[in-house]
Amino acid sequence: MADHQLTRNQNLVLDALSHADAPLSAYTILDKLRDHGFRAPLQVYRALEKLLEFGLVHRLESINAFVACAHRHDHAHEHGVTAFTICEDCGNVTELCDSVIEERLSFLATQQKFKTEKTTIEIRGHCQTCAAA
Repeated sequence: MADHQLTRNQNLVLDALSHADAPLSAYTILDKLRDHGFRAPLQVYRALEKLLEFGLVHRLESINAFVACAHRHDHAHEHGVTAFTICEDCGNVTELCDSVIEERLSFLATQQKFKTEKTTIEIRGHCQTCAAA
């Protein structure tokens, strides 16, 4: 990942996601950033669009929320396959990277003569803490 010059709004959105305890919806980000001059959802969506493009954040489709990339400082991380565990109880999200899974999925797609653009896996269940409760 190349170093990107982020705008003020992109930096504010990334910072909000980086310091969040759980994934945030665009409207939650908007609420958190109102004191910084954010007034419209479009400001958040534009920032998120670029942050997604730069590989600095991920969108969790199943819960329509965003998280900062756990590996954004790892320049070798290419975002080929991104997997997440999502706790149904507390909402904790963990980003997983596994080259074996990535290679296997790539092989399966190639067998089908399918050109992959993006692969996101969301594993829903219960984290260790919630499962023990």
